[in-house]
Amino acid sequence: MGILSRFRDIMKMNVNALVDKVGDPERTIDDYMRNLNSDLGKVKAETASVLADERRAKRALDECKAEIKKLQHYASKSVEAGNEEEARKFLERKGLQADKLEQLQTSYDLASTNAVNMKQMQEKLVSDMGQLEARRAELKGKMAVAKAQQTLNSMGSKNSVFEVMEEQVNRAYDEAMAIAELRAGTKDDLDALFAQYEKSTNAEDELAAIKEKINHKES
Repeated sequence: MGILSRFRDIMKMNVNALVDKVGDPERTIDDYMRNLNSDLGKVKAETASVLADERRAKRALDECKAEIKKLQHYASKSVEAGNEEEARKFLERKGLQADKLEQLQTSYDLASTNAVNMKQMQEKLVSDMGQLEARRAELKGKMAVAKAQQTLNSMGSKNSVFEVMEEQVNRAYDEAMAIAELRAGTKDDLDALFAQYEKSTNAEDELAAIKEKINHKES
């Protein structure tokens, strides 16, 4: 039955416990992630077929129930009309449909269970992948801290890796603020320079206008 045959194994798997037992958790996480991706792909591929089986089983079950109800109605009408022979035929056919109904109910229950199991497996696989992603990120963070501490140890530094990281953050902040101040100062200088040129240009224009006016009067 494909991926459904592994329902119990998938549902009882504890990925965190499995990762904790191995010597190379990062590699193990990568291996599990590939397996989980493969299983999730199979679940998605088979879900449509399982849901179709459930719909067909439900339709057959409903049709059988409707047929039994109809035969019972016809049998009652036949008795009311005084035709017991006809009523007996309807009831015999109803008995056959009742036997069929039991089989159809079993088939539908199985199909419905399979559909629920597929949904549960998909949710479990997605959850497991999320947990492994978190573990992988945690491991990478710890490895980065460990490597930084090893570097400090080899340099003979007495500071902890966290102090060094804090120092780096503070240095980056101070540099950013210094650049911002320089840019702000440059902007102010440029504004003053523009104002100066604008003022100078206006004075020259006024001086030229006065000269032109005087020359005009003398002529």
